[in-house]
Formats: sequence, C-alpha cells, structure tokens
Amino acid sequence: MSRRGTGAIFCLIASLLFISRYISTAIYSSGVSSWSADLFQDILSYIGNGLTICSLISLLVGIIYLVWAELKKE
Repeated sequence: MSRRGTGAIFCLIASLLFISRYISTAIYSSGVSSWSADLFQDILSYIGNGLTICSLISLLVGIIYLVWAELKKE
C-alpha cells in the first residue's frame, strides 16, 4: 500500500473514532426523557476522552504519512 493510501486510511480512522464518541453518547442517553445541552455535555464527559485522544493520534499519523508521500514523490 502506498503512503498516500495509508495516510488516507488513518485520516478515515480518525474521523470514525471522533464521531463514535458522539454516537456512543447519543446511544447511552437515548432513554432520557428530556434533552438539554447541559445533560448532553454531562453524559459526554462520562464517556471520557479516550476516543478523542486516539482520534488525534490517528489524524497526526495520517497527516505525517500524507506529507511524507508528497515529499517523497512516489
């Protein structure tokens, strides 16, 4: 696989990890009878920052691969 393809896949993984945090929060709070922004933020903080950190690491790796591919001119 080329460096461009690898970088693109890492960027895709980063976006999936980023949105999975919000989707899991929505699923977790689906039984709530009333919605508010504060309640969503509380449940979001309960989910944690693990997915965000993994997403940022994956995005950084993807960008590094994309830049490396452009500098190397495969």
